[in-house]
Amino acid sequence: MGDPATDTVAGVLRDAGARLRKAGTESPDLDARLLLSRTMGKDAPWLIANRDTPVTPATRDQYAALLSRRVGREPMSQILGEREFWSRSFEVTADVLTPRPDSETLIETVLAAQPDRNLPLRILDLGTGTGCLFLTMLSELPSATGLGVDVSGAALAVAQRNAAALDLTGRTRWIVSDWCADVSGLFDIIVSNPPYIETAALAHLDRDVSAFEPHLALDGGADGLACYRAILAGVGRVMTARTQLVFEIGEGQQDAVTQVAETAGLRLVRVTRDLADRVRVLVFEVAAGC
Repeated sequence: MGDPATDTVAGVLRDAGARLRKAGTESPDLDARLLLSRTMGKDAPWLIANRDTPVTPATRDQYAALLSRRVGREPMSQILGEREFWSRSFEVTADVLTPRPDSETLIETVLAAQPDRNLPLRILDLGTGTGCLFLTMLSELPSATGLGVDVSGAALAVAQRNAAALDLTGRTRWIVSDWCADVSGLFDIIVSNPPYIETAALAHLDRDVSAFEPHLALDGGADGLACYRAILAGVGRVMTARTQLVFEIGEGQQDAVTQVAETAGLRLVRVTRDLADRVRVLVFEVAAGC
């Protein structure tokens, strides 16, 4: 028989939190609770209200399997198979980058520039991944349609499943393409959160990221700017004089990305900071006379 003090909800969570703290996870108690919620099919308020409820051996075994994955630093999003973004749930697999709260700054920037959200806008998302940016914009702009692009067919499959789950399939198209290479047509809004981490820095990322998230979605080349250059080399042909190109950038990249964009005939029209007061989003338009 197990120890009655540790075979309850409270005891299981206490032991799991200790293991996760030792493993160096960022939010051990929260992770322990989320994993037990998933295992038991109960929400957090139920776990709090039933702290003394016994946990069956079968449940403990199921929980231990999930906990071991997190102790090994597998991201919670991949263990749970989902991540919330802009109050919506998105499927996450090892083929896509986990949606980050910082990226909601890009959504805020796009929506702030749309006084009439019912216009039939055409949206292009370059490097769509889970589709969280593209599909969130479509959800908030009910007459918009658009195209999601990714070089990874596996990532595109995840995005398509997320579109179906949000009932947005009818307003989306998807293609496998190396940035703009196979994109045709003109768009009102073009967004991208491209890989922007310097190649040499990848090895120094937290294990949750470096060992489990796709390097294809992280590696921005030697200086972190390779994907911006690739996008800007071809994006002009799908822009009009009114198109807004909206980039998420890494810390300290504003000047360098702006210089590449200006060389491509664009001008910076807006800068948005995230909640940590870091410049996170740059908005470009075609420069006059180009």
